[in-house]
Amino acid sequence: MHIRLAMIVGVMFLKIELKINGKFRTAEVSASERLIDVLRQKFGLVSVKEGCGAGECGACTVIMDGEAVCSCVVPAFQADGHDILTVEGLEENGELDVIQQSFIDCDAVQCGFCTPGMIMSAKALLMKNPCPSREEIRTALAGNICRCTGYVQIIDAVETTAARIGVCRR
Repeated sequence: MHIRLAMIVGVMFLKIELKINGKFRTAEVSASERLIDVLRQKFGLVSVKEGCGAGECGACTVIMDGEAVCSCVVPAFQADGHDILTVEGLEENGELDVIQQSFIDCDAVQCGFCTPGMIMSAKALLMKNPCPSREEIRTALAGNICRCTGYVQIIDAVETTAARIGVCRR
């Protein structure tokens, strides 16, 4: 770990290093800051949304070391030395990731608030299981709440992604 301590006006700050969307970044964080706060406020990654602040809605989901995590319940200092992926890191050479395009094509985007978290949960699933069943998709997305779509289009988008990456034939 690369944590360094500093005291400023009685508040302890920690210097952490993270790999965010493929780039090494450092930040000074207080012991009470959460990963979502660092991503949004220090690095401007606004795809990471705060819905509930308790890890219940999934709007803040990012991928940390290959696992979908709710960034609103991860203390920032615990992310030190870890690899973080957000929706902003999916685009490559100006092209949307296949999962982002599938969400658009399947009309899985309504108001858009839950979409980044849904995409990151689905991406984490597909990284481990490139050809999931509908039940496996439902299970992977169970921690993400959407009040607009009814989930059918979201599940269709994940299935479409699996078919487009060429591993899964449906």
